[in-house]
Amino acid sequence: MTMTTTSVTFSTGHRRQFLRFLAASPLLSALPVAAWQSEQSAAVLANPRDALNVMDFEEAAHRMVPPAHWGYAASGVDDDLTLKANREGFKHIQLRPRRLVDVSRVDLGTELFGTKWEMPIFICPVGGQKSFHPEGEVAVARAARAKHTQQILSSASSTAVEDVAQALGGPLWYQLYAPARWEDNEKLVRRVEAAGCPVLVFTVDLLGGRNLETDQRFRRLDTRQCSSCHDAQMVGPSGRPMNKGLNMTPLPPGTPSLLTWDFVDRLKKFTRMRLLIKGIETREDAALCVEHGADGVIVSNHGVRATETLRGTIDALPEVVEAVRGRIPVLVDGGFRRGTDIFKALALGATAVGVGRPYLWGLGAFGQPGVERVLDILRAELTLTMKQCGTRSLSEITRSSIVL
Repeated sequence: MTMTTTSVTFSTGHRRQFLRFLAASPLLSALPVAAWQSEQSAAVLANPRDALNVMDFEEAAHRMVPPAHWGYAASGVDDDLTLKANREGFKHIQLRPRRLVDVSRVDLGTELFGTKWEMPIFICPVGGQKSFHPEGEVAVARAARAKHTQQILSSASSTAVEDVAQALGGPLWYQLYAPARWEDNEKLVRRVEAAGCPVLVFTVDLLGGRNLETDQRFRRLDTRQCSSCHDAQMVGPSGRPMNKGLNMTPLPPGTPSLLTWDFVDRLKKFTRMRLLIKGIETREDAALCVEHGADGVIVSNHGVRATETLRGTIDALPEVVEAVRGRIPVLVDGGFRRGTDIFKALALGATAVGVGRPYLWGLGAFGQPGVERVLDILRAELTLTMKQCGTRSLSEITRSSIVL
């Protein structure tokens, strides 16, 4: 006897409808677990509106982004243990919900350097965003503009500061990877000032070098030539838009570094922009930031792409806040994936919280709409957490809102 098999191809939408039907059916209990899990994993996010949390964007972006570029976002340093620690730190902080509080109106607004923010969430600097989407930093700027969110542009941007500032239509902050020679810093800072940037974010956590082992492993999986997706003139530090006209040649080995606390003093005197120091993780350095006139600090471990400290930024935040003693604002980034994570940082004294990888996933998967959806999700989760904890404004989120 001959049996005929009919092949049926399901679209992504049909597969989802089938899975919803199956989830409500007693037939589910009769399916092997492995079969159900394989169907679940096959349903990769097809529309940003379907995302339930920001992690939903990760696999969607992974499938869209080439391996060498994906390794840039997926890796930490050494054994990637601090990458895990950034997330693990939140699990040791408990929330203290409060009941029967009128939370019909919740205000997420805050003010920083004279500018009113609608929510205490900002977009962290990430270099080379055209590696994730053709519109790169401009798509992110448009999303930030649509959602009234602050954006910090990386020195390693694949788009010039002038173009990003125009797309943002507001006060773009600029992250400084300082060139080795002072005269090049002068040129860069003057250009950034001319573009209307009110805040300069001096990043200090890469000055000792780093070991991007996992990143290198991803690069080995990518057999393409760089010229297949990069303009030949864009390859290497000297080809980046913000490095044009600058001498990016490293100083000879053994040459004294320009980048010390004396550089902070010099930079503070040279520019009229507010100066933030990014990459602070200890009370000693936090105190020195205040001493040298910094206008704020960002507690950061560079998305765990700097040093394998085994310590998450949420764990470093309290001692920095304690050392600053309210004299300057303390911002923080590193591992934030939920509104509850953001709430915990605010309870520990942070003024605002930065996100990096989540919006990069949204960018890689869907461009501007993906970034917008990531910001919407985080805002909605933070609002919900504030309501459950009986806090109607950011000023009401205090240490009493959490248990360490």
